[in-house]
Amino acid sequence: MSQKFLPARVPPPGRILMRELEARGWTQKDLAEITERPTQTINAIIQAKKQITPETALDLGEAFGTSAEFWTNLEMNYRLHLARKENQARNTTRKSRLYSLAPISELIKRGWIEASDSIEDLEKQICDFFGIDSIEEQPKLAINFRCSQERNPEANAQLAWAKQVENLAKQQTVSQFNREQLQAAIPSILAFAEQPEDLKQIPELLLSLGVHFVIVPHLNKTYLDGAMFYLAEHPVVALTLRYDRIDAFWFTFMHELGHIVSGHQGSYLDDFGNLALNNEETQANQLAADWLIDPLALQDFLTKHQPPFSRKVIEGFASHQKRHPGIILGRLQNDQLVPYENLRTLLVKVSPFLPPSS
Repeated sequence: MSQKFLPARVPPPGRILMRELEARGWTQKDLAEITERPTQTINAIIQAKKQITPETALDLGEAFGTSAEFWTNLEMNYRLHLARKENQARNTTRKSRLYSLAPISELIKRGWIEASDSIEDLEKQICDFFGIDSIEEQPKLAINFRCSQERNPEANAQLAWAKQVENLAKQQTVSQFNREQLQAAIPSILAFAEQPEDLKQIPELLLSLGVHFVIVPHLNKTYLDGAMFYLAEHPVVALTLRYDRIDAFWFTFMHELGHIVSGHQGSYLDDFGNLALNNEETQANQLAADWLIDPLALQDFLTKHQPPFSRKVIEGFASHQKRHPGIILGRLQNDQLVPYENLRTLLVKVSPFLPPSS
């Protein structure tokens, strides 16, 4: 298929007209007298302030020995060029709004929207993704998204991540939720904390407890580990697996469950590298830590064993606690009792057992 090339610049007809005058040594007044038109009209055409009408084109053709079509074509091509530039400027403005609303390239890369050369198609996809009628609207989210009114790219990426979590959660069917029932089920949930392959059973168990569970990998510059919010009357637990390690998964997961069991209302976007430790976050942290490792057993372990801890000692304590050794190691590393570079092979990946939600 042949490709149509468009000139980058199209001169206004008045410039061609001026060249014709210069070639003949005529002034604008001379041409005005020849064509019996006001000098102001000739000047306005040269300044591109007035268009060449069919009648003027006939007179110019007679004056310069050209066809009238020559001048009407010059005018039409110039006006089309201006229209294209204006349309391009409008598209640039629309694209700017789209890219300020969401990280478009990231959404395409993740398959959340499809790539398109059509600005109209991209706009429609973004509107459908955010559940809005126009890109001028603010996205509607079930999550209480805490960010400044002048959103920056990081906040926009968090916004898109949160909306994808919400969109996926809405597709799930969950049982009736009861907070006391979830609290009573914590031991059953922790029974999956010993073998990595048992992680596969967590999503179904949570859905049966009335809790949405979603895995959505983090977007660039979101720096999120997990989130908890409510969709209708049902809590949503979302994880990014940003740190794809068994210790990071279990602490983040139990932290979010801690918010629910504690009756914390509202929304929580958690970045454990920069977590604002208010009372609710502190309470969720403590619950997660105590659920994962019995505090009295940990105290006894630290009384009997001193750093450096061998792999055998950690594995023995893990077996006693019915936890994966990586969970124990992660706690000891967090408490600065084991260097982060030690025994890394115990920190197995969880992504093979918990693929992204779809």
